[in-house]
Amino acid sequence: MRPRSVVFACLALLVLTAQQAFAADDDYPRRQIKIIVPFPGGAGPDQVARLLGKHLQDAFGQPVVIENRAGALGSIGAAEVAHVATLKNLAYDPAKDFSPIIRTTTTAMVLMVKPDFPARDLSEFLNYAGAHHLTAGYGSGASQISVAQLQSRGGMTLVAASYRGVPQAMTDVIAGVIDLTFGDFSVAIPQMQGGTLRGIGVTSPKRNELLPDLPALAEAMPGFEATIWYGLLAPANTPEPIVRKLHAESEKFLSQTETKQRLANVGVIVATQSPAEFRKFIESEIVRWTADCKAAGIEPQ
Repeated sequence: MRPRSVVFACLALLVLTAQQAFAADDDYPRRQIKIIVPFPGGAGPDQVARLLGKHLQDAFGQPVVIENRAGALGSIGAAEVAHVATLKNLAYDPAKDFSPIIRTTTTAMVLMVKPDFPARDLSEFLNYAGAHHLTAGYGSGASQISVAQLQSRGGMTLVAASYRGVPQAMTDVIAGVIDLTFGDFSVAIPQMQGGTLRGIGVTSPKRNELLPDLPALAEAMPGFEATIWYGLLAPANTPEPIVRKLHAESEKFLSQTETKQRLANVGVIVATQSPAEFRKFIESEIVRWTADCKAAGIEPQ
């Protein structure tokens, strides 16, 4: 498998959009728009996609259908949008096989444990984990890298298990099947507010404005970072006027104060980019996440 496939499997943070046939540029869309989310319902990208999809449906007067393609840490949804035949032989290039429309939001993840977990803070957690054999679940590329960083930077040995999505891993933490997982803010914050899970620290390089009371894991493990982002892309060679139209309408929605507050309530921060900026950003992220995957010892799947 080519390294670029590894990178995208590790990234797996994109909300992806596809349409089987494009209408004329000036009257697009003339049929439904399909947004493919490569994660299960309830995950961060799914929540952002559904809010944005509702706005696009109202603005364009055409149905917007959200389809979840969970599995393989997000690469199944990416494969469908890029029209890749099989998952086993991934053949898409995230920098070339898609037309970036807009980066929508950024967020981070929370290291989550049960409320009765013996360690109460980050320092106690590191001491406890170093002396016990813990099990960790991951359901996305970012959470997989976070588990790997926890082992390498925290000096501990974990038994790691892969899940179809972050919500499924969190369910098993609640049930006591595994000891810990990393949940993106959109699903972690409600669990923390409801008292079903407890946060130990966040994966952003510094404390995050949405959870200011939780320490950054980097405070105790220098270099620890897994900042994640969501965006909207179309298949490669989508006509430029259509890209601009989708970007303009998405930007209009995301720039509204009410939208920013609604998205903050589900754990993400609006951080838009133009199609050109988004393309350059993706290229830079490929470099960064390739290095992170390599450092974490993550092999092609």
